Amino acid sequence: MRILVSGGGTGGHIYPALALINEVKKMNPDAEFLYIGTEKGLESKIVPRAGISFKTINITGFKRKLSFENVKTIARFFKGVSDSKRIIKNFKPDVVIGTGGYVCGPVVYGAAKLKVKTIIHEQNSVPGLTNKFLSKYVDRIAICFEDAKEYFPSEKVVLTGNPRAQEVLGHDGHKGKRSVGLQPSKKSVLIVGGSRGARPINDAVLEVLNQVEDKGYQFLYVTGDAHYENVMKKVKEVGNPKNVIIKPFLHNMPEVLAGVDLIVARAGATTLAEITALGLPSILIPSPYVTNNHQEKNARSLSENNAAIIRLEREFSGEQLIKDIDSILLNDHTLSEMKKASYEIGIRDAANRLYKLIKELK
Repeated sequence: MRILVSGGGTGGHIYPALALINEVKKMNPDAEFLYIGTEKGLESKIVPRAGISFKTINITGFKRKLSFENVKTIARFFKGVSDSKRIIKNFKPDVVIGTGGYVCGPVVYGAAKLKVKTIIHEQNSVPGLTNKFLSKYVDRIAICFEDAKEYFPSEKVVLTGNPRAQEVLGHDGHKGKRSVGLQPSKKSVLIVGGSRGARPINDAVLEVLNQVEDKGYQFLYVTGDAHYENVMKKVKEVGNPKNVIIKPFLHNMPEVLAGVDLIVARAGATTLAEITALGLPSILIPSPYVTNNHQEKNARSLSENNAAIIRLEREFSGEQLIKDIDSILLNDHTLSEMKKASYEIGIRDAANRLYKLIKELK
């Protein structure tokens, strides 16, 4: 079986693609993969490092306002289609899968025009422009949130979940806690704003850092590489409580997630897939800076099922953060009910579902 994958721009498009590749390799060691991305995108560093064959095309995204640059983008799109067709003809894939980002446009469109079987994978509850466009041409549309169904032709849609969730299962939570200095027997909350961090979350934590030492639980606070130095300067001013461990980044996030009791985070699709697969309660602060406000809509799919508390950035503060954490970690009934609700939402076999879809099309 030969599978061509394309996805780029952000980790939210790349990591699900890599997770799918890794899981399919376990199920079918003979499967061959080729990944198409852009030379300047994050995927150009991440994918080759993962040992996956990688090719590039030149394509940029559309500006959302009128711009002459969009004329150039249209020209690049058609050149990208031509280049993609050449790569596809050489690789001869059984299926082409797009996991999001503008690079998928010419790749998946080119494959459809060559009559190669095609799938797009939509991680969010509200699809982006590229997947909306491609939905007219592809054979199947894999979604992670039921809410996304309304944006696509219903006869093509299959609920699969996010393959990234499958990768967080089976880890030793006690080992994960010990690896970052947490006490294995004590309740823990992980506060994280993504790989680069989120300033509003950092500001809220710093606001109440001098008030949490007597709490009956412990904190793992991940600042993000870009914010770590400034955060630590402020920490020196107010002091670092013994029950608060501060890190710039976690390289073993799946292992750590398996050990904590609660997470405070943004509401990216991959994050939500991981925490619901584990049955982890959450306090979600959706980023207001994303297309179509999709993070808030992602988050509401959890809060409406009592698996999460949502706090919009404009109403978020350190005082509110501590109140919310207390309301969950200091109430065993609430903690248990939220864990159960989160687990019931989670899809733990997303890669298997996608692989089944691939085999059906092949």
